[in-house]
Amino acid sequence: MKNALSSLVLFAVSMLVALGIGEAALRFKNADMRNYDIEMWRYALELKKRSDDPVLGHDHQASKSAVLQSVEIRTNELGLRGGPMPAPQPGQRRILFLGSSVTLGWGVPEKDTVEARLQEMFRAQGDNVVVLNAGIGNYNAERYVQRFLTELTATQPTDIVVHYFVRDAEKLDAGGGNWLLRHSQLAVTLWIAASRLFGESGEKSLVDHYREVYEPGQPGYKAMLAALKRLKDYADAKGIRVYFAMTPDVHDLVDYKFDFIHERMKGIAAQDGFKYVDLLPAMRNLKPEELWSMPGDPHPNGLGHKLMADALFPALQLAK
Repeated sequence: MKNALSSLVLFAVSMLVALGIGEAALRFKNADMRNYDIEMWRYALELKKRSDDPVLGHDHQASKSAVLQSVEIRTNELGLRGGPMPAPQPGQRRILFLGSSVTLGWGVPEKDTVEARLQEMFRAQGDNVVVLNAGIGNYNAERYVQRFLTELTATQPTDIVVHYFVRDAEKLDAGGGNWLLRHSQLAVTLWIAASRLFGESGEKSLVDHYREVYEPGQPGYKAMLAALKRLKDYADAKGIRVYFAMTPDVHDLVDYKFDFIHERMKGIAAQDGFKYVDLLPAMRNLKPEELWSMPGDPHPNGLGHKLMADALFPALQLAK
């Protein structure tokens, strides 16, 4: 009995030491900030917080800063990316972007994001325009509309850009409840590896996945429709112009397979009275090495954000 207990203790200690060495080795290896999954994990750890609102699941911490994927991301007092919130001025246009990590500008310096580029384009014309970035990673339409209506109406936008991504009709769970996954790179790495090994993979499954997401009876799809309707009602009551910027999936823009989503959302935007701008033509036929933030990270880089800004600017100018 004594020998068995000693062996059990020795095994447990050996496992703890091995796990500790594995954790330390991974942290050393990932210190170059080139591991997309780990950088997203650090983003959740350093810039996000749990939200009391079950619809949101998580929110940005206010007035924080972190260097993620070698790019500084800072938040202001409202949790928007960028500097302090400028006070409204008479006659000023205030354009608020709602969206997820593409809107945030993941992997893109703040000055090169679509919002900052549009700000400079208006400024070059001498226009009194403020462009605000309310993007948060792992948000969908239900979440970013809810966040605007419950937390961000004080931004007093004259215009709202729904920076819609093809994933924004997915139903998302709150997440963040596993202590080990929140604090261990080794645990996160193993979890991701297992998810990829046993989960769906491949181009066909991604297309099939999106076709299922956009089935009218799916809960995420219905939540998306309801959220956009809530935004429409608020905007109509306040006299706010709303633009619907349809952002493509950038995994393969040469043989693009998600035009059916763009057509569906164009019709929905028209029903809600939103100005529809399709960003696919501006990026179509670009290869991943030209557009991705880095290998393994399918977020538009600085070039992608420039192309999106160039496509949106004429539509936003029309409302002047």
